[in-house]
Amino acid sequence: MRTDRRQILLGAGATLALTALPARALSGTADAAAEALIGRVAETFLADYPETATTLGIDKDKRAQLKHQLADRSIKGQRKIAQHLRQALADIAKLDVTSLSPTMRTHIDVIQACFTNSLDGFAFGYGDVAVGGWRNSPYAVVQNVGAFLDVPRMLDSDHQIATPEDGEAYLDRLESYAEQLDGETERLKLAAAKGVIAPDFLLDKCLKQIKLARGGNPAGWGLVTSVANRTPGMDGDFGERAWMLAKDKVGPALDRQIAELERHRARARPEAGVWKFNDGDAYYAWALRAGTTTTMTPQEVHQMGLDQLAKIQSEMDAILKKEGYSQGSVGARMEALAKDKRFAFPEGDPGRAEIMKFLNERITDIRSRMPQAFNTLVKGNVEVKRLPPEEEPGAPGAYGGAGSIDGTVPGKFWINLRTTSLHTRFSLPDLAYHESIPGHVWQGEYANRMPLIRSILAFNAYSEGWALYAEQLADELGVYAQNPAEKLGYLQSLGFRACRLVVDTGLHAKRWTRQQAIDWFVQANGSSVEEVSGEVDRYCSWPGQACGYKVGHSEINRLRARAQAALGNRYDFKAFNDAVVLGGNVPMTVLGHIVDRYIAERKA
Repeated sequence: MRTDRRQILLGAGATLALTALPARALSGTADAAAEALIGRVAETFLADYPETATTLGIDKDKRAQLKHQLADRSIKGQRKIAQHLRQALADIAKLDVTSLSPTMRTHIDVIQACFTNSLDGFAFGYGDVAVGGWRNSPYAVVQNVGAFLDVPRMLDSDHQIATPEDGEAYLDRLESYAEQLDGETERLKLAAAKGVIAPDFLLDKCLKQIKLARGGNPAGWGLVTSVANRTPGMDGDFGERAWMLAKDKVGPALDRQIAELERHRARARPEAGVWKFNDGDAYYAWALRAGTTTTMTPQEVHQMGLDQLAKIQSEMDAILKKEGYSQGSVGARMEALAKDKRFAFPEGDPGRAEIMKFLNERITDIRSRMPQAFNTLVKGNVEVKRLPPEEEPGAPGAYGGAGSIDGTVPGKFWINLRTTSLHTRFSLPDLAYHESIPGHVWQGEYANRMPLIRSILAFNAYSEGWALYAEQLADELGVYAQNPAEKLGYLQSLGFRACRLVVDTGLHAKRWTRQQAIDWFVQANGSSVEEVSGEVDRYCSWPGQACGYKVGHSEINRLRARAQAALGNRYDFKAFNDAVVLGGNVPMTVLGHIVDRYIAERKA
């Protein structure tokens, strides 16, 4: 059964065969039946994950009740989600897929791939499975996983309050938040019984963060002030009622979760990788498959990282010499460049304000260049925001994503500003292109134009591969022409992702220690210890996820080279970019079929 599911995930099954063909007239009845089915699948998904409806801005009208709810994080709730996935796959199996149009075939393939892979993850019986997302983790709660991080951020940033009913929905979710904390706590107990306990250094981070969230007077918690500040003049005493819920329900639930995490900490060991679990090798194989949508082995991924790093650093070497840095390894010279005061931001709030201004200026510039890269344009609706301080210690340097489908909620570029030394003037432009335009926010707006289920489901290798390709597009559009040092930031970013292939597999398959991973990363790429330490901790809690970036990016470029070779003078830069982004978020092999169809259509 696992072999069959792998074939679906990787696009080897017969259901993908027609996606390589030019569009042609097929049975409208078959497409209509499939369209109705994927519509039902989408509504079931939203019922299981109501926060998704809020993020997409569709928790209104017939879906208004979803605004009052949160996903069920309990053991029972997770089993219910898995059952819904099995039912959806059973319903899809009844379709006459040979009669579907190529576009509808792609929609079906994407759902099958996502749900099949997620069921493989649920079968392990522990951890957090990201259905239609990227954050798979063997740990239900850790420094960058859990309701204590997700729910407060969602309520403050995504839950819109325009009416008293919206305020009531917020309070219902606040009460549910306490229940979800308890649900996760039960899952932590189940995991511990299986010997699945996070490394001691991750639990130390997590406990520090969750105690920070628990600390102080609940009246001052962001959970309380967020609704209080957005409901002045509304009947309902929302701030007062939120305070009561925080004090009487959320606080005690956090205390129970903290107590369970401390029991984990008493048993925790320093080993960083999942290899230490009884089924650790199988878990990592699944996580790597989920992260890359390939069947590459850990050794293949490890070697790919080493090979690509060498190629990237050869290009960096030439630029560094022109900048006056000619002695030592590329990594050592990049370390020296990062200490160059020309590229530093002031520490503290003045530096934070300068970073925000810098990023907004670069986003404005790159938006103006998009007509040079795409025939089909989107708005690029993005807001740069600082991560909540309680999240920053366990978070990466930045992340981003598209806003609501209707555009009322902008996409977010979250920047980690726990210290301004995380960022340099030569590295920030590239980060902006990755997270916002033409990266995650830009790509997400195309996804928001697709059938609802396709707007929801995402594959890490495509999402992150596209974001790296977006960095490449910025370079190809000439953003670094006047400042070669900034191109070093872009190339170091690519090298950084090549290093991830080496470090992720090193931790989880080659039994590297945390310190070994940090030392190798710093020396190889010239990144700061501060940055690398957080990154390595992230790979420990999200196995396989970090490998999707460079694998996805490499595959997009391989497909571009194939299109150029096949089309010759008919190849068009903007048309290819449109084909990749308009096809939506897909497994890598499905993307191959989309590009094959694009090639056939251009030839015709």
